[in-house]
Amino acid sequence: MTETAQPTVTPGPAGTAAEGHAADPAATFTELYGKTPDGIWAAPGRVNLIGEYTDFNDGFVMPLALPHTAVAAVSRRDDGVLRLYSTDVPGGVVSLRTDELTPHSGHGWAAYPAGVLWALRAAGHPVTGADIALTSTVPTGAGLSSSAALEVVTALALNDLFDLGLTPAELAVIGRRAENDFVGVPSGIMDQMASACCTEGHALHLDTRDLSLRHIPFDLAAQGLTLLVVDTRVKHALGDGAYAERRAGCEEGARLLGIPMLRDLPYEDLPAGLATLADAGAAESILRYVRHVVSDNHRVEQVIALLDAGEVRAAGPVLNEGHRSLRDDLRVSCPELDLVVTAANEAGALGARMTGGGFGGSAIVLVEAAAADAVADAVTKAFAAAGHAAPGIFTAVPSAGARRLR
Repeated sequence: MTETAQPTVTPGPAGTAAEGHAADPAATFTELYGKTPDGIWAAPGRVNLIGEYTDFNDGFVMPLALPHTAVAAVSRRDDGVLRLYSTDVPGGVVSLRTDELTPHSGHGWAAYPAGVLWALRAAGHPVTGADIALTSTVPTGAGLSSSAALEVVTALALNDLFDLGLTPAELAVIGRRAENDFVGVPSGIMDQMASACCTEGHALHLDTRDLSLRHIPFDLAAQGLTLLVVDTRVKHALGDGAYAERRAGCEEGARLLGIPMLRDLPYEDLPAGLATLADAGAAESILRYVRHVVSDNHRVEQVIALLDAGEVRAAGPVLNEGHRSLRDDLRVSCPELDLVVTAANEAGALGARMTGGGFGGSAIVLVEAAAADAVADAVTKAFAAAGHAAPGIFTAVPSAGARRLR
């Protein structure tokens, strides 16, 4: 990166969330930039019900949007300048030149929205700059897609302000390119699609190969059920190599099997596929990764069938199976996530599993609504007994995807 491409950082306003105060993005924007924003947009984080590490294998996933959102106050610029500010991160306004944006050039949190502008321009869209003030209630490092929320809210705002005419799915693809090619995290498409496309009261059944989707009614309260999200407070980072190693292992497994992607190995052919890999001398880790991905694709189909049949409670054991697979085959769990699952199930939960990329982050717990407080209390006490920091626990409410607020 040349010296002229280095970001300029100027101080932000006093009394921001980084200093422990709530922030109104419109007011922050006006204080920062001396004008009112052209609009306010929001994009949610997500929690994934089932289907983990399947999205970059062209498989199936089933996320739902959370009420937690990234909110952006944005105005268009036509001078090639991008100014970014977050109330949630210490530091001032980051100022960049749009024609000097370079992949893998750092910028910390600002790389996510900057990467979106870079991806739009790389795709041929005439985006000439913006002033952006961001604030977010999506917990960072909790496996709830805080980065995707930043990407999607930025993409949606720029789409509107520059009249690009992109669909929600196309905005998700832009967000994924920002994360993959600009930031350098080799993630799949699930997080951005969930943030861009989910609808209130529904889970999203997504085929990540062709991005076809189906909104599945998911009104747990009407059935006397609750889905808890338990944030272990163990921060995870997908850019540290472990995620990429698993992705590479899955790709090698598909290559050895002679198929385009692991999606193309039917569940009923899994034993034969594993035997083929063993005969080919594949590493033991590759066999485990393949077993997880193929079986988790099958678990998505199982959960969909149960929801369609109104048998939501029967999905609990499928969640437990998913956790065991993530723990034993993919090996992306951690002691705190395992403790959530064990303590919740011992306290009477219907099922539980880690969600997201793992190595920390969050777990979900399906529980009878009447028992939710008792299960949450049992998990909290188990953490205290193990010497862990208290977890954050809240109810997952299927919420709306990205939208303009004003």
